[in-house]
Amino acid sequence: MTDDHSVPRTPQQARASRWALGVGVAIMCAIGLVLLFLLTVATNNRALYERNYAWLFGLNVLVAVLLLAVLVWVVVRLAVRLRRGRFGSRLLVKLAGIFAVVGLLPGLLIYVVSYQFVSRSIESWFDVKVEGALSAGVSLARVTLDTIASDMAMQTRTASSQLAQVPDAAAGVVLERIRDQLGASDVVLFSTAGQPVASAGQSRFDLSPERPSAQLLRNARQQRATFQIEGLDDIADPAAVQNARVKTLVAVGNASVGLLVEPRYLQATLRLPQVLVSNAIAVQEANREYQERALAREGLRRMYIGTLTLSLFLAVFGAVLLAVLLGRQLARPLLVLAEGVREVASGNLSPKAVLQGNDELGGLTRSFAVMTQQLSDARTAVEHSMGEVDAARAHLQTILDNLTAGVIVLDAEGRIRSTNPGATRILRAPMAAFEGRPLADVPGLAEFASAVQGHFEAFLGDREQHGLDHWQHSFDLYGSPASGVAANGTSLVARGAELPNALRLLVFDDISEIVSAQRAQAWGEVARRLAHEIKNPLTPIQLSAERLEMKLSGKLQDAEQAVLTKSVRTIVDQVDAMKRLVNEFRDYARLPAAELHALDLNALVTDVLQLYGAENATVPVEAELDPRCPEIAGDAQQLRQVIHNLLQNAQDASEPTREQGGAAGAPVRITTRWSQSSRRVRLTVTDSGTGFPNHILQRAFEPYVTTKPRGTGLGLAVVKKIADEHGARVDLVNRVEEGVVLGAQVSLSFAPGHVVAH
Repeated sequence: MTDDHSVPRTPQQARASRWALGVGVAIMCAIGLVLLFLLTVATNNRALYERNYAWLFGLNVLVAVLLLAVLVWVVVRLAVRLRRGRFGSRLLVKLAGIFAVVGLLPGLLIYVVSYQFVSRSIESWFDVKVEGALSAGVSLARVTLDTIASDMAMQTRTASSQLAQVPDAAAGVVLERIRDQLGASDVVLFSTAGQPVASAGQSRFDLSPERPSAQLLRNARQQRATFQIEGLDDIADPAAVQNARVKTLVAVGNASVGLLVEPRYLQATLRLPQVLVSNAIAVQEANREYQERALAREGLRRMYIGTLTLSLFLAVFGAVLLAVLLGRQLARPLLVLAEGVREVASGNLSPKAVLQGNDELGGLTRSFAVMTQQLSDARTAVEHSMGEVDAARAHLQTILDNLTAGVIVLDAEGRIRSTNPGATRILRAPMAAFEGRPLADVPGLAEFASAVQGHFEAFLGDREQHGLDHWQHSFDLYGSPASGVAANGTSLVARGAELPNALRLLVFDDISEIVSAQRAQAWGEVARRLAHEIKNPLTPIQLSAERLEMKLSGKLQDAEQAVLTKSVRTIVDQVDAMKRLVNEFRDYARLPAAELHALDLNALVTDVLQLYGAENATVPVEAELDPRCPEIAGDAQQLRQVIHNLLQNAQDASEPTREQGGAAGAPVRITTRWSQSSRRVRLTVTDSGTGFPNHILQRAFEPYVTTKPRGTGLGLAVVKKIADEHGARVDLVNRVEEGVVLGAQVSLSFAPGHVVAH
């Protein structure tokens, strides 16, 4: 029962402390039992009681106090353990309480019964009848002894008549005869003065035999015969039975009559019967002890009640302490099991403690430990399997994340369950933010979601009939031009299939680049053929018109001459325009492959801007070049053409606005900027025109798409083709603020030269 914040003890230390506590309690209990036994013996032995009862009682009280102290200590530890919420404290308290009650109630019952029994028994010991019987016994013994002694005195008087005529000198022989007749141990003849005259028996060897007292002589003179019982003064002496005797003293009659005759006295010493003496002593001793105990009745009651109470305390304290210890030993396997169950419930399947015992509880702890080990092994296997599943899932997720195709998992209602980064990139929308919501809620994808849902419903309806396992369809997505973001059209090819649990898989690819490349290739072939077919007749037409003018010049009237000159000029101008168109077709169709070299984009822009000075440009051009831009890998000639095309388009778009007074003085702006986050160099050209209409914005990079009355629509197409050759990304957007289009912006994003080289 250690505290929560104490240093944990090792199993050896805990076992040693338990052994020390158990041995100490056992020694105290043994000492208490021995002292209690000695106290009980002392209670039954009066002499031993008088000598040792006090210190025996004190030692028993001391042992009881020690047991009580140990019991209080254990109870306090249990209370502290319970207050701190230690696991198993309630079970320990309950078991200790049960054992304590089981030991205390019978002890109290026995104590109450014993108390009443002892109290009434002591009262019954000192009953009036018992006291009267003992007094009568003592009187009877005294009367009996007096009667026997009186008979002996009468026999001695009768025998003394033999000395009436015997002089003192011849008295010895008669005394021997009288001694034999009486069976006395000693016979002495005394004079009137109490001096020994003659003796027979043991006294004849004494030089000065014991003389009778004056009182005894007076009684003999007056009563002629008297006696005295000796040897019963100290009845506690074991030799009192052998020393008990009767001394008889009688006056010896004398036949001579005269005033001068002095009386003599005969003293005989006779032994009393031992049985009679022992019985008399026993009765007297019993009466004396009865009287002593009668006088100390209350003290005796307190002694017995105190012994009984002390015995109860020792028994109860020992029983309660033993109950606590036994309860702890009994509860220990249960606590081990409960602690193990709690740890298992919290997920801790480490090896559990096992009690080395042959009983059922020890076997239960071992079984629980085996079960826990099996659970641990099973969990390890499951964790290994889950690890493999997680690894496979991570592998699959990595594949999905790195797929160029977009993947979306939908439920039956069209809600998004999961997506991959490819879907976000292709659809240009934060798809992860819309998980759990319908696909139609994604801005700009309502029509796409409706079409996908319709294809899934048609597929599920026709699957059983046609045996199809998927459907495939192409889609064209267009952004919202009012959003201000790139509104280039996106061409998708989508494929749908059914997944378990009523889920639907949608996989799609962005084929915009492929479609654009196919269109560019087709337009290049058209341009090449047109250039070949149209250029051949243009020169003869121009020469024929000029020759016709030369032949007819001066031969026609003025009016007709004017018509001829005007017609020829028109033919020549249109032929020149056709030649320029054919040359543009040729350049677009025969655009050579880019030769990439390290190129300083800022220097190239600065060189091109020399042609757009204030004296040459219809709309001023401002440059903002980032000096941090690294070199890129590019073809200087082709990029020069790209910059010319973009600046010319920007000036053409801004010029009408300036003429109408809108955005007065707003120049065309060309900027370069290095993006540290994306590691790319960005070239941007902005104008202050009217922007692109929505239908043009979607197809601005296709050939022959233009808003200029005299444009060919090949400028942005050439820019797109050259950007593709350089691995650059082209973005075209309208600049919109508060719903108003402020112009257009074209951006090209280049990778640094070392990245391209790598």
